[in-house]
Amino acid sequence: MGHVNLPASKRNGRQWRLLDIVSAAIFGLVFLFFLLVFTRLGDSLAASGRQTLLLSNADPRQRQRIIELVEAGQKQAIEACPADAVDHMPCEDPRRNSQLSREMNYYRERHCPPADETPLCLIPPPDEYKIPVQWPESLHKIWHSNMPHNKIADRKGHQGWMKQEGPYFIFPGGGTMFPDGAVQYIEKLGQYIPIKGGTLRTALDMGCGVASFGGYMLAEDILTVSFAPRDSHKAQIQFALERGVPAFVAMLGTQKLPFPAFSFDLVHCSRCLIPFTAYNATYFIEVDRLLRPGGFLVISGPPVQWPKQDKEWSDLQSVARALCYELIAVDGNTVIWKKPARDSCFPNQNEFGLGSCSESDDPNRAWYVKLNRCVSWMSSAKEELSVGTIPKWPDRLAKTPPRAGFVKNGLDVFEADSRRWERRVSYYKKSLKLKLGTPAVRNVMDMNGFFGGFAAAIKSDPVWVMNVVPSHKPSTLAAIYDRGLIGVYHDWCEPFSTYPRSYDFIHVSGIESLVLYPGSDKNRCNLVDLMVEMDRILRPEGTVVIRDHPEVIERVIRIARAIRWTATIHEKETGSQARENILVATKSFWKLP
Repeated sequence: MGHVNLPASKRNGRQWRLLDIVSAAIFGLVFLFFLLVFTRLGDSLAASGRQTLLLSNADPRQRQRIIELVEAGQKQAIEACPADAVDHMPCEDPRRNSQLSREMNYYRERHCPPADETPLCLIPPPDEYKIPVQWPESLHKIWHSNMPHNKIADRKGHQGWMKQEGPYFIFPGGGTMFPDGAVQYIEKLGQYIPIKGGTLRTALDMGCGVASFGGYMLAEDILTVSFAPRDSHKAQIQFALERGVPAFVAMLGTQKLPFPAFSFDLVHCSRCLIPFTAYNATYFIEVDRLLRPGGFLVISGPPVQWPKQDKEWSDLQSVARALCYELIAVDGNTVIWKKPARDSCFPNQNEFGLGSCSESDDPNRAWYVKLNRCVSWMSSAKEELSVGTIPKWPDRLAKTPPRAGFVKNGLDVFEADSRRWERRVSYYKKSLKLKLGTPAVRNVMDMNGFFGGFAAAIKSDPVWVMNVVPSHKPSTLAAIYDRGLIGVYHDWCEPFSTYPRSYDFIHVSGIESLVLYPGSDKNRCNLVDLMVEMDRILRPEGTVVIRDHPEVIERVIRIARAIRWTATIHEKETGSQARENILVATKSFWKLP
């Protein structure tokens, strides 16, 4: 068969069209490579791919049927999530949050999916997961296989953050601003502020890295809440918790941090890179709300005497002067201020337009509350709250906290609550033989903390307790901080801001009250979702203790079996007047096949 001879013009046109297509394809591949490797879109797409399976089983009708079967005791088991979900945090989901505004870091804050869009499944541990290294050895090393994320070790190892050695991650105790170790850095701060002696007890470490500062402050009996967002370092809070150091995931963005006013004796920032003077000093105002009168603010790193940041450093000093902070020292790239103990000179004329909040403003409201553009009056707090006036640690633990009055008959209620928890904890240890006080328990959560009575009753144990005060209940968290304990506000109809496998021991008294509307028997959410979330944040072989009415405990044990817990029901302790039973459960150590 003969060949067809096309005119030269047509041959050249076809060749050029083919070259155009090939060139466009190559350019497109190069552009896509650039997006995936050098921009946030790559992280977003990767996260989306990792969570496709996780989200695919979130059929609202199917999940509701499962919930009904579980609550009815129909031997319906909750299935395991896919392997890629080992570190899933529902409210800090990169796939969802990357689509949000970056203004004031809004996209890094909590953004929870609706309950019916959340898959009803159990988060599995990593393939090579081991029971964590016990405290205090865990401060210095953890199992690499429990969180095999090498990004921080690769990027920050030269600064003493962490490094891999054999099957462990090793933590030398350093940080970007203290590469020679947190111990020396804390000793330097001790030249200017009363680190020793119990004057300082509660501290906040912002942008904490792997929380070496907070870990080594424990030796001084200073309890530090460390926080950082889920960011490009991926797992810094996860490392902190695995080390046995108090920490949770948070971002100082558009909303108040979930703490009451005047909670912390010390606020610390070591290269946290928070723009304190931006947005008319909004972030400095939030720090001021959280800092106890007479407390200390320490900022190390930019912009303090930092190259090419003269304007930012000058502005930072101006804001501090406007709020009447006393400059204690500037030592290299570290500045230390002391907050006044009373409203001594504010408001001053200032370029930032800082003004006082109205008398109707409640500085303790902090659950999904927008950041203030005004300064909270310290006169809203009693003078006995200030550092140097409030009793020293450990005396302040047993004293009636100044803000116990937030509850009706607060003095009497506090004293009765303290006696009740001493009796209950004794029963837990002697009769129920719980692991409290043993090396198996380090990270503890009380999901319904009230005055912190449970935490106070285990003060001699080698533990720290995250006291959670439900956002729809009386605001007793301020009293918890006045006692020298720590905690956060939270609504248990949403997931908690922490990684899976964070806690060794979870305690809750009155679990049904966490899902009901106040003063009602109507559900805001359901117990199945709540207990699946408890399972997410509990470590394998961890312990759960739940106290409630007998009929509630019967519902709870049905759910416990569906989520693979081994559970038993016990009578209450002698002397208790409450109509309640106690469920003690252990999370089984299972793995995906």
